[in-house]
Amino acid sequence: MAELFRMPAVAADAATAVLSAWQVAEGASFTKDDALVSIETDKAEVDVAAEQDGVLLKTLYEAGVEIEVGDPIAVLGAVGEQAGDLDALLAGLGVVAPGEAPKAVRRDVPEEPVAQPATAPASGAPERGGRVFSSPLARRLAREAGLDIEALTGTGPGGRIVRRDVDAAVAARRTPEPQPAPTPAAPPAAAVPRTAAPADTGAHEDIPHSRMRRAIARRLTESKQHTPHFYLRATCAVDELLALRQRINAVSPVKVSVNDLLIKAVATAHTQVPEMNAVWQPDAVRRFSAVDVSVAIATGTGLVTPVLRGIENLSVSAIATRTRAYAEQARAGALHPADLEGGSITVSNLGMYGVEEFAAIINPPQAAILAVGAARDEAVVRDGAVTVAKVLGVVLSVDHRPVDGAVAARWLAAFTEAVENPVRLVV
Repeated sequence: MAELFRMPAVAADAATAVLSAWQVAEGASFTKDDALVSIETDKAEVDVAAEQDGVLLKTLYEAGVEIEVGDPIAVLGAVGEQAGDLDALLAGLGVVAPGEAPKAVRRDVPEEPVAQPATAPASGAPERGGRVFSSPLARRLAREAGLDIEALTGTGPGGRIVRRDVDAAVAARRTPEPQPAPTPAAPPAAAVPRTAAPADTGAHEDIPHSRMRRAIARRLTESKQHTPHFYLRATCAVDELLALRQRINAVSPVKVSVNDLLIKAVATAHTQVPEMNAVWQPDAVRRFSAVDVSVAIATGTGLVTPVLRGIENLSVSAIATRTRAYAEQARAGALHPADLEGGSITVSNLGMYGVEEFAAIINPPQAAILAVGAARDEAVVRDGAVTVAKVLGVVLSVDHRPVDGAVAARWLAAFTEAVENPVRLVV
């Protein structure tokens, strides 16, 4: 029995998603758990799997189109089922037949009276009848680019303006219109060959923004503009931590990194200072009982921060296992949006690049981010004598709305204590 396959809600706060690619061809059969389609959201690209065996009778959208969550995107049938009369099939499912323009829906804008234009539209501009249908993403991109959404021509269903229309308008604006060559009064006496001067002083490549890159830029800009950051710095002696790691790796089937131990130290500090395990909400400070920590992972398309959940109850080797699994999924583009949601703090480590210290931007709505630098040899005073020790610098960026400075200071002291006396991380 044929049924509609609708755009899934792959992210809790997403009203739309981009259909990146069909993984099954029209008319092809598939089995349960096969990837049917790839969906791109602000946070990740997700393969949506089939819930049962079947056949893809008809795709309703091509790749690259932004579609509202819940809208039908394909027709699925039982194994061996044929499409037959496609028009009748689609009509029976309540979908317009191919060739008919589906009704554009703008769900986030209330109906407004249609104003009659006083003059005819300018040459080349489509007559819209008072309303402009456009996707939320297209409106935001047009606003960021300084474009008038009403001046664009939509190529989506029913003339709806979608992302590709805005991208095309931005590209057209960058390309100067050719100017007609003036008619010379007389031919030159001698033609001197020359080349046109380039518009820019150096060769370059414009790399279009991906949906993820735009989301990263928007979220971090909003964080710096609207989240009152303050910063605390500390230096941790890590000789014992490094020695403990060596002993663990001698017997553990999973190799444990310094970062895994630091994540466990974050959980220990959150347990001792539960006021830090919170986020700011419009009407309240939300405090969590479980310790969920995001770990920053660099990929070829941008930075992602999957969340390790309940790490106060996990061993260091279990944290290492989950972190590596997330890293593999992130670099393969296989993370789910649910993997990126939640948590009250992120750990971002650039120590492997030799960075000694940096201050990171809070990932909203979290309350803090811990920036970890490289371990280095440094002269320290112990028992009145100067000696060489391995030390590691950290910078804690904190949202001052849910967390006061004294609370963050107590948390950083608890974290430093756990790092410098790491036996508590394994007991």
